[in-house]
Amino acid sequence: MRKLKTERQPEILDAALAIADERGLDALTMRAVAERIGLTPMALYGYFRNKDELLDGLVGRLLTTLPMGPPAESWDQRLSAFAWATRRLAREHPGVFPLLFARPSVTPDAVRVVDWIYQALIDAGVPDAEVPRIERMVSTFVLGFATSEANGRFSAAGHDVRSRRARGDFPAHQRLMPYLDSPTDLDAEFAADLADLVRIIRPA
Repeated sequence: MRKLKTERQPEILDAALAIADERGLDALTMRAVAERIGLTPMALYGYFRNKDELLDGLVGRLLTTLPMGPPAESWDQRLSAFAWATRRLAREHPGVFPLLFARPSVTPDAVRVVDWIYQALIDAGVPDAEVPRIERMVSTFVLGFATSEANGRFSAAGHDVRSRRARGDFPAHQRLMPYLDSPTDLDAEFAADLADLVRIIRPA
């Protein structure tokens, strides 16, 4: 397997991120990235063998912006800071962020983040055999919430439409309507969800 060049990879990934932010992931092609930085498409393949490698690199590029607190902080402080920063990242790059949900964590930057979460869970006292499962639970919650919020699933407009359609034969909706019709504070909800996760993780 031929060795890839690396000296311009950060520049290439920044260009890919800019294109995806401006025009969406569908517009992110090897040709578009090459044109953005003044390379030929063939030259770009010297840095990334194909679009899948470029997308994996973009996942790593996003993850490098997340703060990873020092070991001196408690494990729950570290996980909380990571979760809030991930949510902010989704707001800043709503069109690109779903890649974190769709692509495997295979680049060194992505593996570093997973390893950091593993260490926080180990420090929390989670048995080694359970750490991978709990990491998947934490990551799925954080990524899922952030993606849903950034892409409109939690929007007030969508909630209003569902509430109107639920005024028929949906007994659970009818019972919960006083709560469903109340404004949702997503900051408070995210904080409460994180507190619930910490209670699940914290050893008895």
